[in-house]
Amino acid sequence: MTVTAQEQQSRLASPWTRGAAAAVAGALPALAFPAPSLWWLAYVALVPWMLLARSAGSPRRAALDGWLGGAGFMLAVHHWLIPSLNVFIVVLALLLGALWAPWGWLVRRLLGAGAVGPARVGPALVLLPCGWLMVELVRSWQYLGGPWGLLGASQWQVAPALRLVSVGGVWLVSLLVVLVNTAVVALIAVPGVRRPAAGALLAAAVLTATAWLWTPRPQAAGSTRIAVVQPGVVATPAARLDREMRLTGQLAGSHPDLVVWGESSIGVDLAARPDVAGRLAALSRQVGADLLVNVDAPRADGTGISKTAVLIGPGGVTGQSYDKMRLVPFGEYIPLRSVLGWATSVGKAAGEDRQRGTRQVVMDTGRLRFGPLVCFETAFPDMSRHLAGDGAQLLVAQSSTSSFQHSWAPAQHASLAALRAAEDWRPMVHATLTGISAVYDADGRRVGRRIGTGSSTTAVYEVPLASGRSLYVRFGDWVPHVALLLVLAAAAYELTRLVRRPVPVPR
Repeated sequence: MTVTAQEQQSRLASPWTRGAAAAVAGALPALAFPAPSLWWLAYVALVPWMLLARSAGSPRRAALDGWLGGAGFMLAVHHWLIPSLNVFIVVLALLLGALWAPWGWLVRRLLGAGAVGPARVGPALVLLPCGWLMVELVRSWQYLGGPWGLLGASQWQVAPALRLVSVGGVWLVSLLVVLVNTAVVALIAVPGVRRPAAGALLAAAVLTATAWLWTPRPQAAGSTRIAVVQPGVVATPAARLDREMRLTGQLAGSHPDLVVWGESSIGVDLAARPDVAGRLAALSRQVGADLLVNVDAPRADGTGISKTAVLIGPGGVTGQSYDKMRLVPFGEYIPLRSVLGWATSVGKAAGEDRQRGTRQVVMDTGRLRFGPLVCFETAFPDMSRHLAGDGAQLLVAQSSTSSFQHSWAPAQHASLAALRAAEDWRPMVHATLTGISAVYDADGRRVGRRIGTGSSTTAVYEVPLASGRSLYVRFGDWVPHVALLLVLAAAAYELTRLVRRPVPVPR
C-alpha cells in the first residue's frame, strides 16, 4: 500500500506529528559528528528540516519548525549529558532551540512556495547560511552553553576543510556546509532556479579546492617530545595520583621535553601539601622534564575551587599557573543558582561553583613555550587563537571525560583538537584521564596513536612544531562579523521597503 503526497501532507497537518518530524529532522546532523563521524552527511543533513520549514502554512508555523528542529539538534548533539542532567537537558534543549525560530521563519520567507523564483534564491543562498551562523555565534556565548556542536566541526577529518579553517576558522566551514544544504533544497523544491543553485554548488567546490591547493601553510620549525600520561579509571583521587606517578616514572630515559597529565589529575592544594609538591618535583628530576598537572581541590586560603594548570619543575612549582576561564554550565557551576539550583536534585549538576580564571597564560619550560587550555575550553576558537597570537609554540589541553566513558563525548572532544591546531598553525596535545588522548600537527593531522577510553598507559610523541601566523590568527572571527553585516543589511533593506510602501487610499 503506497502513501500519496496528499496523505503525507495531511499527516503533517497534525501539529504533534509535524513537531515530532521537525525535532527528528533537526537531530539528523548529529550523525555527522563523532562517534558516527558521517562527515559527508552534513552537506545534506539540513535538507529535510529546511523542506519542512519551507512547507509551513504560516510564518508562525515555520518559526515553530525552526524552534523544534533546533531543540532536536541540541538534544542529539548533547545526548550524552542525559545521565548527568536528566530531564533538565530537555529544558535546556528547548531554551537553546528557540534560537533557530527566526532561521525557520527565514527559510519559509526565502524558499517558501509563495516566495520562490530567481530573485529569491540569490538572497537565500547568502542569508540562510549567514542566519545559521548568527545562531552558532549567539549560542557560543559561554553562559548559553558554549560552541559545542558547531556544524563546521563535523568536518574535522576532511583535509580541504582543515585548510579552510586556517582562513576563517570553523565558522567558514559552517557557512559552506549550510550553503550546500540550501542549494540542494533549491534544486529539489524550487522550480526554475536550477542554474543559480548549481552555480552555488560549483562556487563552493571551487572555493574549497582553491583553499586546499593555494592557501599558505605553516612552515616547519623543528620538533618537541611530549609525553602524555593517561591513568584510566580509578576509584579515588589518591589512587589516581599514585597511578599517575607510577606511570610517569616509567618515562625515565625517554627524554621528553614536557609531560602532560589530564584535568583534575591532582586532588589536593599543592600549597597546603608540600609533601605532594615535593614528590612531583622529585618525579620531574627523575624524568628530566617539567610536568604539567591540573589541580582540582579546595584552596587552603578559603577562596574556593578552581581547575588550575600548574607547571612542576625539578625545584617544584614554576612559572605562572592558569585557572580555567570558561566553565561548563551546570557541570562546574550553575547559572543563576538561586533560580536554577533545583537542577542538582534531578541530575549530577555542580554542588559547588568553581572559581573562574581571569586571564590566559603562555607557559615556558625554557625549551618550549606552550598555551594551556582546560577541557571545555578547546571548543572556543578564540582561546587557542589568542594563545597562538601570544607566542605559544604548542597548544595543550587537559581534559577528563571520565563521566562520559561509553558515549560519543570522548571522540567529539578529541576531534576539536584537530580543528584548533589547523586554525592556528600550532600542534595540539589533548591529554585526558580516561581517553581519548590524541595529538595533532599544525595541519590538523594526527600524530602517532590515539589512546582509547579506559586505557591506563603513557605515550611519547615526536611533535613537529610550526612557525608563521594563519589568516585566522591574523584576522580573527571575520566570517561571523561579515555574516552579521549581511543580515543587518538585509533587515535594513526590508524595513526600508516596508516604510516606503505606499498606503492604499480608500475610494
